[in-house]
Amino acid sequence: MQVKISTRHGHLSEASQQKISAKAEKLLRIFDRISAVELTIDLEDSNSPRVDAKLSAEHKHDFVAHDQSDNLQGSIDTVLHRLEQQLRKYKERVQDRHRQPGARREGAPPGTEASVD
Repeated sequence: MQVKISTRHGHLSEASQQKISAKAEKLLRIFDRISAVELTIDLEDSNSPRVDAKLSAEHKHDFVAHDQSDNLQGSIDTVLHRLEQQLRKYKERVQDRHRQPGARREGAPPGTEASVD
């Protein structure tokens, strides 16, 4: 999994970027088909930095989360938690679909049943 961290209007230290990468890599525990995570940290307003995250997974649209608060680490934790919730919900939906293979056939349109004569 690739973790890309970019900043606008400022700079993050290498240590901070490594901490953020380590937190983002924990998302692999939930869903192992993650290909990339892009985090954009906007430091234009130093009192309330904005964090935008985009997660790309195989065979699925991108997952997106945003947060802006007075604490940078708190915003990062919130964004990663929101991504985690989205991944859990998607994974549960996929697993439910595979547990009930006949669910699609039950809702067949009328007129497709075999006639009994």
